[in-house]
Amino acid sequence: MADPLPPLTLILGGARSGKSAFAEALLGDHAEPVYLATAEIKDDEMAERIRHHRLRRGARWATVEEPFDLTGALATHSRPGRPLLVDCLTLWLSNLLLGDAPVEAEIRRLTDTLPALPGPVVLVSNEVGLGIVPDNPLARSFRDHAGRLNQAVAACCQHVVFVAAGLPLILKDIR
Repeated sequence: MADPLPPLTLILGGARSGKSAFAEALLGDHAEPVYLATAEIKDDEMAERIRHHRLRRGARWATVEEPFDLTGALATHSRPGRPLLVDCLTLWLSNLLLGDAPVEAEIRRLTDTLPALPGPVVLVSNEVGLGIVPDNPLARSFRDHAGRLNQAVAACCQHVVFVAAGLPLILKDIR
């Protein structure tokens, strides 16, 4: 029997911190996990990253690819007892920024929807605000939006974990 998941969990970490593997392990023995992927294959490197993630997860995971309408995909696929894993919020944010979407409105739409979903959701996001200030406007905009996105989603979640070197640090645990 799998441990019950909180309704909403956010997993934060840097690149290659182990956050995705940690998030996948949280869904461990849960029946019918759904992996909601926000990445798009635009080059060989991303194709290899996606292939690696799929191999690690194995065949028992259903995969839904949705680079833009994350909120709609969550509403469509959320069911009681069926956990969803979103990987990752910062790729979704990149897609929105590069597609000239109304980023703040999409973040509000997401945070308005998350608490009403009928099944548990684990969301993965990069923490990008720990390094130097980027040297160009687009990168600074991305960093600023990512920080606000992570804060807004963390406020909705009952459980928030920061992962570094594959090790979890619990930031919030309200159950």
